[in-house]
Amino acid sequence: MTIQDTGLEVLDLRHDTAFAKRRLHSRDIGMQMAGLQRLSRALLESPDTVLQELVRTAVDLCGADSAGISIEKEDGTDREFYHWVATAGDYSAFLNAILPRQPSACGLCLERGHAQHFTVSQKFFDILGVEAPLVTDGILLPWHTEDTRGTIFVMAHGRTEAFDENDARLMTMLADFAAMGFRQQKQQARLIAQERSAAAAHMANNLAHQINNPLQSMTNAAFLLADGTAECDSKELGRELSNDIRRLSGLVSELLSLPLDESRAAAHAK
Repeated sequence: MTIQDTGLEVLDLRHDTAFAKRRLHSRDIGMQMAGLQRLSRALLESPDTVLQELVRTAVDLCGADSAGISIEKEDGTDREFYHWVATAGDYSAFLNAILPRQPSACGLCLERGHAQHFTVSQKFFDILGVEAPLVTDGILLPWHTEDTRGTIFVMAHGRTEAFDENDARLMTMLADFAAMGFRQQKQQARLIAQERSAAAAHMANNLAHQINNPLQSMTNAAFLLADGTAECDSKELGRELSNDIRRLSGLVSELLSLPLDESRAAAHAK
């Protein structure tokens, strides 16, 4: 598709000679180092916040107006394919936005596998039916983990030469951070799920043992009644059965209150 069709212009930085000729910008080295330190701490100490810290750092390091990280949804459809999992700057409100497979600068970037220079005109937002600042200059890079692909990008919303080759090199490093951060988040989520599953398995096991007690009592009472050898009258046995049924009902309710995924894991663990 052409820019007239989609409102997107996405050029491979390896062949974008005009971008290569841009004057290098003067950046605040102190701010850049502080941003990288914050990012490193987040990666080590707060993996759940590292992607959000990453896009904030990208804004600071590159003097961008906005930044974001997208991933391909595992169960994505053509209409809902790219999930913006982190945003900063003027595009902060688009956190968790879901974009279609086409048209997409992210898709072209992943297809080409290299850094891209891109702009977005009003036509693109008209196609999506959203309102957002135009992208007059942007850098977009791919990243991937074992089972997930995504992109990281910085954008300007008025300046036409906001970024240069040094920014592209910085973004290459940040793309690696995005892959590491996303993988660390998934590992943390997996560990938490395992801990919850272990706790659910322990709870289910305890409940199963508790359930066995009223069941055994009910079985014994039923046997005595059927055998005709019960030493107590039927009213007393009825009261005992009623109590056992109430206990059993309460325990079953506890078991059913376990989250579905965790109770399945618990049942499997038993």
